[in-house]
Amino acid sequence: MSGTTADRKYLPAIVLTVALFFLWGMANNLNDILIAQFKKAFTLTDFQTSFVQQAFYMGYFLLAVPAALVTRAKGYKTAIVTGLVLYAAGALLFYPAAHYGEYLYFLAALFVIACGLAFLETSANPLMTELGDPKTAAKRLNWAQAANPVGTVVGVLIGKYFILSEIVHDDSTVAAMTPAAREAFYRSEVVAVQTPYLVIGLVVLLFAVAAAVIRFPEHRADETVGASSRFVDVFRHPRLIFATITQFFYVGAQVGMWSYTIRYAQANVPGMAEHDAADYLFASLVLFGVGRFAGTALMGRIAPPRLLAIFAVVSTVLAGVAGLVGGQVGLYALVLASLFMSIQFPTIFALGMDGLGPLRRAGASLIIMAIIGGAVLTGVMGHISDLAGIDTAMLVPAACFLVVLAFAVKAGRTVSGEVVQPTIH
Repeated sequence: MSGTTADRKYLPAIVLTVALFFLWGMANNLNDILIAQFKKAFTLTDFQTSFVQQAFYMGYFLLAVPAALVTRAKGYKTAIVTGLVLYAAGALLFYPAAHYGEYLYFLAALFVIACGLAFLETSANPLMTELGDPKTAAKRLNWAQAANPVGTVVGVLIGKYFILSEIVHDDSTVAAMTPAAREAFYRSEVVAVQTPYLVIGLVVLLFAVAAAVIRFPEHRADETVGASSRFVDVFRHPRLIFATITQFFYVGAQVGMWSYTIRYAQANVPGMAEHDAADYLFASLVLFGVGRFAGTALMGRIAPPRLLAIFAVVSTVLAGVAGLVGGQVGLYALVLASLFMSIQFPTIFALGMDGLGPLRRAGASLIIMAIIGGAVLTGVMGHISDLAGIDTAMLVPAACFLVVLAFAVKAGRTVSGEVVQPTIH
Protein backbone atom coordinates (compact mmCIF):
# COMPACT_ATOMS: atom_id res chain seq x y z
CA MET A 1 0.00 0.00 0.00
CA SER A 2 1.31 3.42 -0.89
CA GLY A 3 2.91 5.60 1.71
CA THR A 4 1.61 8.85 0.21
CA THR A 5 -0.07 11.49 2.38
CA ALA A 6 -3.40 10.76 0.66
CA ASP A 7 -3.24 7.05 1.44
CA ARG A 8 -2.23 7.64 5.08
CA LYS A 9 -5.07 10.13 5.47
CA TYR A 10 -7.64 7.48 4.68
CA LEU A 11 -5.82 4.43 6.08
CA PRO A 12 -8.56 3.62 8.68
CA ALA A 13 -11.21 3.84 5.93
CA ILE A 14 -9.10 1.61 3.67
CA VAL A 15 -8.74 -1.02 6.41
CA LEU A 16 -12.47 -0.96 7.17
CA THR A 17 -13.42 -1.19 3.49
CA VAL A 18 -11.12 -4.18 3.01
CA ALA A 19 -12.92 -5.79 5.94
CA LEU A 20 -16.22 -5.33 4.09
CA PHE A 21 -15.00 -7.62 1.29
CA PHE A 22 -14.27 -10.24 3.95
CA LEU A 23 -17.63 -9.81 5.68
CA TRP A 24 -19.81 -10.29 2.62
CA GLY A 25 -17.73 -13.23 1.41
CA MET A 26 -18.37 -14.90 4.75
CA ALA A 27 -22.12 -14.22 4.63
CA ASN A 28 -22.50 -15.51 1.07
CA ASN A 29 -20.92 -18.88 1.74
CA LEU A 30 -22.52 -19.48 5.11
CA ASN A 31 -25.69 -19.91 3.04
CA ASP A 32 -24.26 -23.10 1.56
CA ILE A 33 -24.01 -24.51 5.09
CA LEU A 34 -27.49 -23.29 6.00
CA ILE A 35 -28.99 -25.16 3.05
CA ALA A 36 -27.66 -28.47 4.37
CA GLN A 37 -28.67 -27.62 7.94
CA PHE A 38 -32.19 -26.45 7.13
CA LYS A 39 -32.84 -29.45 4.88
CA LYS A 40 -32.33 -31.65 7.90
CA ALA A 41 -33.89 -29.39 10.54
CA PHE A 42 -37.09 -28.66 8.61
CA THR A 43 -37.21 -31.85 6.46
CA LEU A 44 -37.21 -29.88 3.21
CA THR A 45 -37.03 -30.93 -0.43
CA ASP A 46 -34.09 -29.68 -2.49
CA PHE A 47 -36.36 -27.08 -4.10
CA GLN A 48 -37.48 -25.83 -0.69
CA THR A 49 -33.87 -25.48 0.46
CA SER A 50 -33.28 -23.18 -2.53
CA PHE A 51 -35.50 -20.62 -0.79
CA VAL A 52 -32.38 -19.72 1.24
CA GLN A 53 -30.67 -18.39 -1.87
CA GLN A 54 -33.90 -17.01 -3.32
CA ALA A 55 -34.55 -14.87 -0.24
CA PHE A 56 -30.91 -13.84 -0.05
CA TYR A 57 -30.39 -12.80 -3.65
CA MET A 58 -33.78 -11.13 -3.85
CA GLY A 59 -32.37 -8.67 -1.31
CA TYR A 60 -29.50 -7.91 -3.67
CA PHE A 61 -31.85 -7.52 -6.62
CA LEU A 62 -34.27 -5.15 -4.91
CA LEU A 63 -31.69 -2.99 -3.13
CA ALA A 64 -28.88 -2.68 -5.70
CA VAL A 65 -30.25 0.42 -7.44
CA PRO A 66 -31.55 2.12 -4.25
CA ALA A 67 -28.12 1.52 -2.70
CA ALA A 68 -26.43 3.18 -5.68
CA LEU A 69 -28.80 6.15 -5.42
CA VAL A 70 -28.15 6.54 -1.68
CA THR A 71 -24.41 6.40 -2.33
CA ARG A 72 -24.69 9.19 -4.89
CA ALA A 73 -27.03 11.33 -2.81
CA LYS A 74 -25.54 10.88 0.68
CA GLY A 75 -22.01 9.60 0.14
CA TYR A 76 -20.02 6.49 0.97
CA LYS A 77 -20.19 6.74 4.76
CA THR A 78 -23.98 6.79 4.84
CA ALA A 79 -24.21 3.84 2.43
CA ILE A 80 -21.67 1.76 4.37
CA VAL A 81 -23.17 2.46 7.80
CA THR A 82 -26.64 1.64 6.42
CA GLY A 83 -25.35 -1.59 4.91
CA LEU A 84 -23.60 -2.69 8.10
CA VAL A 85 -26.63 -1.92 10.28
CA LEU A 86 -28.88 -3.96 7.98
CA TYR A 87 -26.33 -6.81 7.91
CA ALA A 88 -26.15 -6.83 11.72
CA ALA A 89 -29.93 -6.61 12.09
CA GLY A 90 -30.43 -9.60 9.81
CA ALA A 91 -27.86 -11.67 11.70
CA LEU A 92 -29.43 -10.78 15.07
CA LEU A 93 -32.86 -11.77 13.73
CA PHE A 94 -31.58 -15.36 13.77
CA TYR A 95 -32.20 -15.32 17.53
CA PRO A 96 -36.00 -14.94 17.36
CA ALA A 97 -36.07 -17.13 14.23
CA ALA A 98 -34.40 -19.96 16.15
CA HIS A 99 -36.59 -19.32 19.19
CA TYR A 100 -39.77 -19.79 17.20
CA GLY A 101 -38.25 -22.45 14.94
CA GLU A 102 -39.87 -21.13 11.77
CA TYR A 103 -38.13 -21.53 8.39
CA LEU A 104 -39.90 -18.40 7.07
CA TYR A 105 -38.37 -16.29 9.84
CA PHE A 106 -34.88 -17.43 8.88
CA LEU A 107 -35.58 -16.50 5.25
CA ALA A 108 -36.69 -13.03 6.35
CA ALA A 109 -33.45 -12.62 8.33
CA LEU A 110 -31.37 -13.65 5.32
CA PHE A 111 -33.25 -11.16 3.15
CA VAL A 112 -32.34 -8.34 5.57
CA ILE A 113 -28.68 -9.42 5.56
CA ALA A 114 -28.64 -9.34 1.75
CA CYS A 115 -30.19 -5.86 1.71
CA GLY A 116 -27.25 -4.71 3.78
CA LEU A 117 -24.75 -6.45 1.52
CA ALA A 118 -26.26 -4.71 -1.52
CA PHE A 119 -25.29 -1.38 0.06
CA LEU A 120 -21.80 -2.62 0.92
CA GLU A 121 -21.03 -4.12 -2.49
CA THR A 122 -22.40 -1.18 -4.45
CA SER A 123 -20.27 1.31 -2.54
CA ALA A 124 -17.05 -0.57 -1.72
CA ASN A 125 -15.63 -0.97 -5.24
CA PRO A 126 -15.76 2.67 -6.36
CA LEU A 127 -14.77 3.75 -2.85
CA MET A 128 -11.48 1.88 -3.01
CA THR A 129 -10.55 3.84 -6.13
CA GLU A 130 -11.07 7.13 -4.28
CA LEU A 131 -9.39 6.30 -0.96
CA GLY A 132 -6.02 7.86 -1.61
CA ASP A 133 -3.71 8.46 -4.54
CA PRO A 134 -5.37 7.56 -7.88
CA LYS A 135 -2.04 6.06 -9.00
CA THR A 136 -2.31 3.37 -6.33
CA ALA A 137 -6.06 2.69 -6.80
CA ALA A 138 -5.55 -0.66 -8.55
CA LYS A 139 -3.22 -1.88 -5.81
CA ARG A 140 -5.70 -0.90 -3.09
CA LEU A 141 -8.55 -2.66 -4.88
CA ASN A 142 -6.50 -5.84 -5.36
CA TRP A 143 -5.73 -5.89 -1.64
CA ALA A 144 -9.43 -5.53 -0.89
CA GLN A 145 -10.38 -8.29 -3.32
CA ALA A 146 -7.92 -10.67 -1.67
CA ALA A 147 -10.02 -10.47 1.52
CA ASN A 148 -13.14 -11.76 -0.25
CA PRO A 149 -12.08 -15.41 -0.85
CA VAL A 150 -10.64 -15.46 2.68
CA GLY A 151 -14.11 -14.55 3.94
CA THR A 152 -15.74 -17.31 1.90
CA VAL A 153 -13.39 -19.91 3.40
CA VAL A 154 -13.96 -18.62 6.93
CA GLY A 155 -17.72 -18.78 6.37
CA VAL A 156 -17.55 -22.47 5.48
CA LEU A 157 -15.25 -23.22 8.45
CA ILE A 158 -17.66 -21.47 10.83
CA GLY A 159 -20.48 -23.51 9.39
CA LYS A 160 -18.59 -26.78 9.54
CA TYR A 161 -17.36 -26.48 13.11
CA PHE A 162 -20.16 -24.51 14.77
CA ILE A 163 -23.32 -25.45 12.84
CA LEU A 164 -23.08 -28.83 11.12
CA SER A 165 -23.18 -32.01 13.19
CA GLU A 166 -20.70 -34.87 12.80
CA ILE A 167 -23.52 -37.33 13.39
CA VAL A 168 -25.19 -38.96 10.39
CA HIS A 169 -28.99 -38.96 10.67
CA ASP A 170 -30.73 -40.61 7.75
CA ASP A 171 -34.50 -40.64 7.32
CA SER A 172 -34.88 -44.14 8.78
CA THR A 173 -32.93 -43.21 11.91
CA VAL A 174 -35.06 -40.13 12.52
CA ALA A 175 -38.26 -42.07 11.81
CA ALA A 176 -37.28 -44.63 14.46
CA MET A 177 -37.03 -41.96 17.17
CA THR A 178 -39.77 -41.40 19.68
CA PRO A 179 -41.86 -38.27 19.02
CA ALA A 180 -40.15 -36.47 21.91
CA ALA A 181 -36.67 -37.46 20.71
CA ARG A 182 -37.52 -36.45 17.16
CA GLU A 183 -38.75 -33.04 18.29
CA ALA A 184 -35.61 -32.55 20.39
CA PHE A 185 -33.45 -33.51 17.39
CA TYR A 186 -35.12 -31.01 15.06
CA ARG A 187 -34.97 -28.34 17.74
CA SER A 188 -31.23 -28.84 18.28
CA GLU A 189 -30.58 -28.54 14.53
CA VAL A 190 -32.44 -25.22 14.39
CA VAL A 191 -30.78 -23.77 17.49
CA ALA A 192 -27.31 -24.68 16.14
CA VAL A 193 -27.39 -21.71 13.77
CA GLN A 194 -28.32 -19.21 16.49
CA THR A 195 -25.03 -18.53 18.29
CA PRO A 196 -22.75 -18.09 15.24
CA TYR A 197 -25.09 -15.51 13.74
CA LEU A 198 -25.50 -13.66 17.05
CA VAL A 199 -21.73 -13.31 17.27
CA ILE A 200 -21.55 -12.19 13.63
CA GLY A 201 -24.31 -9.64 14.24
CA LEU A 202 -22.52 -8.11 17.21
CA VAL A 203 -19.19 -7.96 15.37
CA VAL A 204 -20.81 -6.29 12.36
CA LEU A 205 -22.46 -3.73 14.69
CA LEU A 206 -18.99 -2.82 15.95
CA PHE A 207 -17.91 -2.26 12.35
CA ALA A 208 -20.95 0.00 11.86
CA VAL A 209 -19.90 2.10 14.85
CA ALA A 210 -16.35 2.29 13.51
CA ALA A 211 -17.60 3.32 10.06
CA ALA A 212 -19.68 6.10 11.64
CA VAL A 213 -16.61 7.73 13.21
CA ILE A 214 -13.98 7.01 10.55
CA ARG A 215 -13.16 9.70 8.00
CA PHE A 216 -14.21 8.94 4.41
CA PRO A 217 -13.79 11.04 1.26
CA GLU A 218 -16.16 13.99 1.31
CA HIS A 219 -19.36 13.54 -0.68
CA ARG A 220 -19.34 15.66 -3.84
CA ALA A 221 -22.63 17.23 -4.78
CA ASP A 222 -21.90 16.91 -8.49
CA GLU A 223 -22.14 13.12 -8.18
CA THR A 224 -25.92 13.43 -7.97
CA VAL A 225 -26.26 15.49 -11.11
CA GLY A 226 -28.06 13.52 -13.77
CA ALA A 227 -28.17 10.39 -11.60
CA SER A 228 -31.53 9.25 -12.93
CA SER A 229 -30.67 9.87 -16.57
CA ARG A 230 -27.37 8.03 -16.20
CA PHE A 231 -29.10 4.82 -15.24
CA VAL A 232 -31.33 5.04 -18.33
CA ASP A 233 -28.29 5.68 -20.51
CA VAL A 234 -26.67 2.35 -19.59
CA PHE A 235 -29.28 0.54 -21.67
CA ARG A 236 -27.68 2.04 -24.78
CA HIS A 237 -24.58 -0.11 -24.28
CA PRO A 238 -25.14 -3.58 -25.80
CA ARG A 239 -22.05 -5.13 -24.25
CA LEU A 240 -23.16 -4.06 -20.78
CA ILE A 241 -26.58 -5.62 -21.36
CA PHE A 242 -24.97 -8.86 -22.59
CA ALA A 243 -22.65 -8.81 -19.56
CA THR A 244 -25.65 -8.39 -17.24
CA ILE A 245 -27.43 -11.35 -18.84
CA THR A 246 -24.23 -13.40 -18.68
CA GLN A 247 -23.70 -12.49 -15.05
CA PHE A 248 -27.22 -13.73 -14.29
CA PHE A 249 -26.30 -17.17 -15.63
CA TYR A 250 -22.80 -17.22 -14.15
CA VAL A 251 -23.93 -16.31 -10.64
CA GLY A 252 -26.72 -18.87 -10.94
CA ALA A 253 -24.15 -21.53 -11.84
CA GLN A 254 -21.75 -20.59 -9.05
CA VAL A 255 -24.36 -20.28 -6.32
CA GLY A 256 -26.17 -23.43 -7.44
CA MET A 257 -23.03 -25.56 -7.52
CA TRP A 258 -21.84 -24.40 -4.11
CA SER A 259 -25.33 -24.58 -2.59
CA TYR A 260 -25.66 -28.26 -3.50
CA THR A 261 -22.05 -29.42 -3.08
CA ILE A 262 -22.79 -30.95 0.33
CA ARG A 263 -25.98 -32.52 -0.99
CA TYR A 264 -24.12 -33.87 -4.06
CA ALA A 265 -21.31 -35.32 -1.94
CA GLN A 266 -23.73 -37.15 0.33
CA ALA A 267 -25.75 -38.48 -2.61
CA ASN A 268 -22.66 -39.77 -4.43
CA VAL A 269 -20.69 -41.09 -1.44
CA PRO A 270 -23.10 -43.17 0.68
CA GLY A 271 -22.81 -42.73 4.44
CA MET A 272 -20.95 -39.41 4.26
CA ALA A 273 -21.87 -37.01 7.09
CA GLU A 274 -22.61 -33.36 6.38
CA HIS A 275 -19.61 -32.42 8.51
CA ASP A 276 -17.34 -34.40 6.18
CA ALA A 277 -19.15 -33.32 3.02
CA ALA A 278 -18.41 -29.72 3.99
CA ASP A 279 -14.72 -30.49 3.38
CA TYR A 280 -15.48 -30.70 -0.34
CA LEU A 281 -17.12 -27.27 -0.23
CA PHE A 282 -14.08 -25.98 1.66
CA ALA A 283 -11.78 -27.44 -1.01
CA SER A 284 -13.90 -25.78 -3.71
CA LEU A 285 -13.45 -22.37 -2.11
CA VAL A 286 -9.72 -22.85 -1.63
CA LEU A 287 -9.39 -23.72 -5.33
CA PHE A 288 -11.54 -20.71 -6.13
CA GLY A 289 -9.09 -18.45 -4.28
CA VAL A 290 -6.08 -20.10 -5.93
CA GLY A 291 -7.70 -19.68 -9.34
CA ARG A 292 -8.35 -16.02 -8.65
CA PHE A 293 -4.66 -15.26 -8.17
CA ALA A 294 -3.48 -17.64 -10.90
CA GLY A 295 -6.03 -16.25 -13.35
CA THR A 296 -5.01 -12.68 -12.59
CA ALA A 297 -1.38 -13.58 -13.27
CA LEU A 298 -2.32 -15.29 -16.54
CA MET A 299 -4.08 -12.15 -17.72
CA GLY A 300 -0.66 -10.60 -18.11
CA ARG A 301 -0.05 -13.09 -20.94
CA ILE A 302 -3.53 -13.96 -22.19
CA ALA A 303 -6.20 -11.43 -23.12
CA PRO A 304 -9.07 -11.45 -20.56
CA PRO A 305 -11.80 -12.41 -23.09
CA ARG A 306 -9.73 -15.34 -24.34
CA LEU A 307 -8.90 -16.52 -20.82
CA LEU A 308 -12.57 -16.22 -19.88
CA ALA A 309 -13.49 -18.37 -22.87
CA ILE A 310 -10.96 -21.05 -21.90
CA PHE A 311 -12.15 -21.14 -18.30
CA ALA A 312 -15.79 -21.27 -19.44
CA VAL A 313 -15.09 -24.29 -21.66
CA VAL A 314 -13.33 -26.18 -18.86
CA SER A 315 -16.11 -25.30 -16.41
CA THR A 316 -18.71 -26.61 -18.86
CA VAL A 317 -16.87 -29.92 -19.20
CA LEU A 318 -16.40 -30.36 -15.44
CA ALA A 319 -20.03 -29.52 -14.65
CA GLY A 320 -21.03 -31.96 -17.39
CA VAL A 321 -18.93 -34.70 -15.79
CA ALA A 322 -20.57 -33.98 -12.43
CA GLY A 323 -23.98 -34.24 -14.06
CA LEU A 324 -23.43 -37.27 -16.30
CA VAL A 325 -20.79 -39.39 -14.54
CA GLY A 326 -21.45 -38.83 -10.84
CA GLY A 327 -19.80 -40.84 -8.08
CA GLN A 328 -16.42 -39.89 -6.70
CA VAL A 329 -15.26 -38.79 -10.16
CA GLY A 330 -18.22 -36.44 -10.48
CA LEU A 331 -17.57 -35.03 -7.02
CA TYR A 332 -13.92 -34.31 -7.86
CA ALA A 333 -15.04 -32.64 -11.10
CA LEU A 334 -17.53 -30.51 -9.19
CA VAL A 335 -14.85 -29.36 -6.76
CA LEU A 336 -12.29 -28.71 -9.51
CA ALA A 337 -14.77 -26.54 -11.42
CA SER A 338 -14.35 -23.83 -8.77
CA LEU A 339 -10.75 -23.32 -9.89
CA PHE A 340 -12.03 -22.27 -13.31
CA MET A 341 -15.01 -20.29 -12.04
CA SER A 342 -12.68 -18.01 -10.11
CA ILE A 343 -12.10 -15.27 -12.69
CA GLN A 344 -15.48 -15.39 -14.38
CA PHE A 345 -17.49 -12.93 -12.28
CA PRO A 346 -14.84 -10.17 -12.21
CA THR A 347 -13.90 -10.65 -15.87
CA ILE A 348 -17.51 -10.50 -17.05
CA PHE A 349 -17.93 -7.44 -14.84
CA ALA A 350 -14.83 -5.72 -16.17
CA LEU A 351 -15.61 -6.44 -19.83
CA GLY A 352 -19.18 -5.26 -19.38
CA MET A 353 -18.02 -2.01 -17.78
CA ASP A 354 -15.35 -1.42 -20.41
CA GLY A 355 -15.76 1.98 -22.04
CA LEU A 356 -18.64 3.20 -19.83
CA GLY A 357 -16.68 6.12 -18.38
CA PRO A 358 -18.99 8.25 -16.17
CA LEU A 359 -21.69 5.59 -16.39
CA ARG A 360 -19.62 3.07 -14.44
CA ARG A 361 -21.57 3.35 -11.18
CA ALA A 362 -24.92 3.00 -12.89
CA GLY A 363 -23.55 0.08 -14.91
CA ALA A 364 -22.21 -1.53 -11.74
CA SER A 365 -25.61 -1.41 -10.05
CA LEU A 366 -27.20 -3.03 -13.13
CA ILE A 367 -24.72 -5.91 -13.07
CA ILE A 368 -25.19 -6.35 -9.32
CA MET A 369 -28.92 -6.75 -9.97
CA ALA A 370 -28.04 -9.73 -12.14
CA ILE A 371 -27.01 -11.55 -8.97
CA ILE A 372 -30.68 -12.54 -8.79
CA GLY A 373 -29.57 -15.43 -11.02
CA GLY A 374 -28.30 -17.05 -7.84
CA ALA A 375 -31.88 -17.23 -6.60
CA VAL A 376 -33.61 -18.23 -9.81
CA LEU A 377 -31.24 -20.91 -11.06
CA THR A 378 -30.63 -22.43 -7.64
CA GLY A 379 -34.40 -22.88 -7.47
CA VAL A 380 -34.39 -24.48 -10.92
CA MET A 381 -31.63 -26.85 -9.83
CA GLY A 382 -33.53 -27.76 -6.67
CA HIS A 383 -36.67 -28.55 -8.65
CA ILE A 384 -34.73 -30.69 -11.14
CA SER A 385 -33.00 -32.47 -8.26
CA ASP A 386 -36.35 -33.37 -6.71
CA LEU A 387 -37.58 -34.73 -10.04
CA ALA A 388 -34.49 -36.41 -11.51
CA GLY A 389 -31.73 -36.36 -8.89
CA ILE A 390 -28.97 -34.00 -7.81
CA ASP A 391 -26.57 -35.28 -10.51
CA THR A 392 -28.93 -34.23 -13.31
CA ALA A 393 -29.34 -30.81 -11.69
CA MET A 394 -25.62 -30.15 -12.31
CA LEU A 395 -26.33 -29.95 -16.03
CA VAL A 396 -27.93 -26.54 -15.38
CA PRO A 397 -24.55 -24.92 -14.52
CA ALA A 398 -23.01 -26.65 -17.55
CA ALA A 399 -25.54 -24.84 -19.76
CA CYS A 400 -24.88 -21.56 -17.93
CA PHE A 401 -21.17 -21.71 -18.68
CA LEU A 402 -22.02 -21.91 -22.38
CA VAL A 403 -23.60 -18.46 -22.05
CA VAL A 404 -20.35 -17.24 -20.48
CA LEU A 405 -18.45 -18.70 -23.42
CA ALA A 406 -20.69 -16.89 -25.91
CA PHE A 407 -20.13 -13.59 -24.09
CA ALA A 408 -16.35 -14.11 -23.98
CA VAL A 409 -16.23 -14.72 -27.73
CA LYS A 410 -18.38 -11.66 -28.39
CA ALA A 411 -16.44 -9.40 -26.02
CA GLY A 412 -13.11 -10.53 -27.46
CA ARG A 413 -13.82 -8.78 -30.73
CA THR A 414 -13.49 -5.26 -29.34
CA VAL A 415 -12.32 -3.92 -25.99
CA SER A 416 -11.30 -0.33 -25.32
CA GLY A 417 -8.57 -1.13 -22.84
CA GLU A 418 -10.26 0.57 -19.88
CA VAL A 419 -10.02 -1.96 -17.06
CA VAL A 420 -12.47 -1.89 -14.18
CA GLN A 421 -11.60 -4.15 -11.26
CA PRO A 422 -14.71 -5.46 -9.49
CA THR A 423 -15.22 -7.56 -6.42
CA ILE A 424 -15.23 -11.35 -6.52
CA HIS A 425 -18.25 -13.50 -5.68
